[in-house]
Amino acid sequence: MAEIQGVTARRARVDGERTRRLILHTAVRLATVEGLDGLSIGTLAHATQLSKSGVYAHFDSKADLQLATVDSARALFIDVVVAPVLQLRGLDRLRALCESFLAYVENGTLPGGCFFAAAAAELGGRPGPLRERVAANQKDWIGVLTAAANEAVSRNELRGDTDVATLVFELNALVIAANTAYILHDDPAVLTQARTAIERVILATTAA
Repeated sequence: MAEIQGVTARRARVDGERTRRLILHTAVRLATVEGLDGLSIGTLAHATQLSKSGVYAHFDSKADLQLATVDSARALFIDVVVAPVLQLRGLDRLRALCESFLAYVENGTLPGGCFFAAAAAELGGRPGPLRERVAANQKDWIGVLTAAANEAVSRNELRGDTDVATLVFELNALVIAANTAYILHDDPAVLTQARTAIERVILATTAA
């Protein structure tokens, strides 16, 4: 009997984790269109075809749901944008990170484009834990770009006098602008323009 109860408990735990992942996957997608404020137990229940009680059981509050959604979006961003290029070094990694971000947008990974670009626009003027969580993720992305650029300098792929902070600012600005324009106008040409501009910025700082 104890063994059967143990199997049943493990199965329920696995089912619960699967349901939570489904809810958060749906929440990340919805948030890029409806905003984090637009998330609710009702909208998620409808979108996932679960009962409201089934959704509510996984989160203590709307704030808990929102923070968990940000964390889920972070995991997705790392899996899709960052992890695939970590085997590269220096300038190759810097270029690949920018391209990976643009592909993340171009491939329609999320219906409203980059989750964190949308969340930053929504939360920029509203202090609190949710804004802090989004800002921390944005800083981490800048840190990943900065590490790649610094390595490129140390490998003599970029000039020794490169202003890394400004270079990273420009590259991030280009991918974010491309995301906004692509989502707004549904025009692939803006991604081509972004790729050209990114290469121009990088070439301006490459070692002779």
